[in-house]
Amino acid sequence: MTSSIKRHARVDAADVLRGFAVLAIILLHSIEHFNFYSFPDPATQSTWLNFTDKAIWDSLFFAFGGKAYAIFALLFGFSFFIQHDNQRMRGRDFRARFCWRLLLLFLIGQLNAAFFTGEVLVLYALTGFVLVAVCRLSDRWIIALAAICMIQPVCIWQVIRAASSPDYVLPALDTGSMWAATFAVQSGGSFWETVKVNLWEGQLASLGWAWENGRVFQTASLFMIGMLIGRRGWFKAEFLPGWGRVLAIALICFFPLNGLTSMIGNYVENPNLLTPLKLIFSSLAKFCFMLVLVSGVLFGYYRTRRISRWLSALIPYGRMSMTNYVTQGIIGSALFYHWGLFLHLGITASICVGIAIFVVQYILCRIWVNNHSHGPLEYLWKRATWIEFPFTKK
Repeated sequence: MTSSIKRHARVDAADVLRGFAVLAIILLHSIEHFNFYSFPDPATQSTWLNFTDKAIWDSLFFAFGGKAYAIFALLFGFSFFIQHDNQRMRGRDFRARFCWRLLLLFLIGQLNAAFFTGEVLVLYALTGFVLVAVCRLSDRWIIALAAICMIQPVCIWQVIRAASSPDYVLPALDTGSMWAATFAVQSGGSFWETVKVNLWEGQLASLGWAWENGRVFQTASLFMIGMLIGRRGWFKAEFLPGWGRVLAIALICFFPLNGLTSMIGNYVENPNLLTPLKLIFSSLAKFCFMLVLVSGVLFGYYRTRRISRWLSALIPYGRMSMTNYVTQGIIGSALFYHWGLFLHLGITASICVGIAIFVVQYILCRIWVNNHSHGPLEYLWKRATWIEFPFTKK
């Protein structure tokens, strides 16, 4: 009985959401050719194939662009709460261990970044220290801080500056040359040339893109919200009515925010004012739609028997989310980059490749979880987290 008190049970709904998010990420990355935007000339394709290419691209990015990653970030904060609270119930302080765990995540991110420039684990490792800073604060303080981060404080400052001074110019990061360097090796470089560029120019370009597109503050906010979800137990079935209210509010907010993102350019001409305004509205719109997806998945999992069976099938895939996320970047690089097979496919064919990657990974996950409680990378990360150092107490 003591052991049951001192450890949170695994939440299957969280694994369903992880599996859903990683599946969506794989589909998006596949049609992007894993940040290698090289596609056949539309003039060489049939009209119907050009139509399906555009339909798939627009549909996937509307449904999952900026939202699948957000679910992944939300669950990162949730996982932190579970780990932190498990140790708290045993009388231990997890904060120092989590800092070490973030360093390990940074190294895992480097492995992923060697193959794929659009990976997020390095950003998570750098941003994750916010959880260490706020984990002892009250819920009210965390809600306030998460809200401040979600509304993009840097963008709000830029809006104020641009509105009050016509001479104000937005600061810009010069990442164009870095993206050009990565595209060049993706197009014609060897494996080692690809790794070298990805680990330097690719990393800097990716982090610069995350900063300019509001991902840093949004990620910090999502981490904190995920931690709060863990504190309140909101992924449990008994809290489903609360997700009904979240769904209603998110839907009400999404449409005007999405509309403002699309139409504000018709009314604001100053690019130094327009850019941060659009980023604020689009960030909030994507957050609202992410809540719609999360609410929908939870309702389907807990309330609809047939949908629940389908979603439950994602649990093994979600339990190995890190392994699946890293290996899909390696597979995608090997398929689309010059050092590998260098496939030159349209978007319709590319999504079929993404589905195939998912199917192969899913089969392997089902086999693996029958004999192991963690995926390979998850297991190594966990074991390395609890390495005893000479200065630590056992």
